[in-house]
Formats: sequence, structure tokens, C-alpha cells
Amino acid sequence: MKGLFKSKPRTPVEVVRHAHELLIFIDRNQEVRENKREEKIADLYRSIRDMKSILYGNSESEPISDACVQLTQEFFRENTLRLLIICLPKLNLEARKDATQIVANLQRQQVHSRLIASDYIEKNFNLIDILVDGYNNTDMALHYGAMLRDCIRHQSVARYVMEVGHINKFFDYIQLPNFDIAADAAATFKELMTRHKSTVAEFLSKNYDWFFMEYNSKLLESTNYITRRQAVKLLGDIMLDRTNSTVMVRYVSSKDNLRILMNLLRESSKSIQMEAFHVFKLFAANQNKPGDIINILITNRSKLLRFLADFNSDKEDEQFEEDKVQVIKEIASLDAS
Repeated sequence: MKGLFKSKPRTPVEVVRHAHELLIFIDRNQEVRENKREEKIADLYRSIRDMKSILYGNSESEPISDACVQLTQEFFRENTLRLLIICLPKLNLEARKDATQIVANLQRQQVHSRLIASDYIEKNFNLIDILVDGYNNTDMALHYGAMLRDCIRHQSVARYVMEVGHINKFFDYIQLPNFDIAADAAATFKELMTRHKSTVAEFLSKNYDWFFMEYNSKLLESTNYITRRQAVKLLGDIMLDRTNSTVMVRYVSSKDNLRILMNLLRESSKSIQMEAFHVFKLFAANQNKPGDIINILITNRSKLLRFLADFNSDKEDEQFEEDKVQVIKEIASLDAS
């Protein structure tokens, strides 16, 4: 008789509570008999799919905002996020992907005009420690990396990653031998350095010396072509952002930085050359060039002018042409100090 009647679907609150109980079971019960454990894990996978369906909708219906609010409130009322992150390695690949999407969605869910995910993480920053250190785990790196990028949407989280020194780890993560993990770490690093402009400007002002020493030696002078290309592109994004104008002036006043950029201009890769030019032009445009910068530009003037005369964009780009004319003019007019 039981099979004749469908059980009533769980409410969003009940779905989260059920998932929470199952996560506790998975986390704490290592020695339970195998068939019972498999039952519980299969039940957890269904609950994770149910949460994803509530937040994203499915082929038959769009998500309902009230249901999303209820789910979000319950999810952060207890430590469900913590349990999900800790138990993620014990889940199969499909459930990990679903869990990653759930965490992403919850970062954007507002309850009474507040991002309660941000409030929760601010009280549980050690979860961010787990996500950052996840890059050391080949199986988990891409899942934890995606979760971390979504958490970095919150300015307080980005500030935490910078201030406690986690950002230092990315100089090594970006050089990991696993291409996919290195690329994911580079994407997270870019998000950290570009999303919250005031936080980035403050961080760079306070940490200029060690940060750019690492950036130059490990990224711009890396033996890996992709690392160099991504690094010089990101450097241009940072330097050309008005919020970082003070840092930019300091960077383009360094002869060591100038030499690195001039070497990048000599790369065989056109894309690296083009990105390097966008930073190099800032050295040339600086109206308060230190004497050693002027001397390096004068010493290399004929080579630079010959290079720039033949240096063209692959596509029509008026701004590039204007910038090139201005750089040539600046270098040609330099007088030895």
C-alpha cells in the first residue's frame, strides 16, 4: 500500500535540515557498516540535488524566490556550509559539482536585503583557510577554487585573504605543474587583484616591496610562457586602474621594473609584447622620470625606436596607434640628466 501514495515533498527548510543531518553522519561515522553508509550517501546526493533544484530551478520550473530565501536562511542558521566543505572530498564528482554550484548561488542570495553568506563567513573565516589550502589537493583544487572565487565576491573575504598572508601562496599555486589547477589559481588571483579596487589599492600600498618582488621574480620572469603572459596582462590591468595610481607611479619609477618590461617587449610572443607595451608606455609617459630611468631609455633609444616603428597591432586599434606615437615622441625627446 505504501507504494500507492507519494510522500509529500520536503520544504526548503526540511531539505536543508535533512542534508545537514546526513552530512553530520558522513563526517562522524567512519566505522558504520558499508551498506548503511552507502544508503546515507545516496540519500545525501538526493538532498544536494534537491537544494540545487530549489536554487536554480529545473526543466519544469524557475526558482521561487521565497523558497530560495527559506533555504538560504536555514543553510546559514546552522553550520551546513562548514559541513559541506569538510565532507566534499567524501562525495562523488557529480555531487561535488552540485555542491560547488549551491555554494556559488548562496553567495548571491539576499535575505531582507542582506547577503547573509557574507555575514556567516565573516564569523567563520577559517573556512576560507580550508578553501585556499585546497589548491594543495589535486582532487579538490578545482572545486575549492571555484568556491573560493565565489566567496571573494564579498569584500571582507578578499581583505581577509590578503591580510592573513594567503595571497602569498598564489605565487606558488600559479606555478603548479598541473595545468588546470595552475590556471584556476591564476583566475582566483586575478579576481583577488581586480574585484575590490579600494581593498587592492590599500593592500598594494602597504605591501608594495615584497609583493612586487614576488610578482616580478615568480610570475613576470617565470620560465612558463602562459604564466608570463597572464602576469603581464594582469599587471597592465592593475597599473591602468586609476585607484592604483600611487602604486603605478612607484612601479614605473624603478629601473629594475623597466628592465623586466623591456625584456618582455623582446619576447617572440606577440600577445606578451602587446601586453608589455601597455605597461611600458606608463614608464615613457611618466613626467617625473627618475634619472636612472631616463638614462636606460636614452641608452636603448635607437633600439626602442626601431622596435616601435615596426611594432603593430594585429587588428585595427586607434588607441594603440595613438599610444605608440606618444611613446615614440617621449623617448625621442629625452635629454640625458
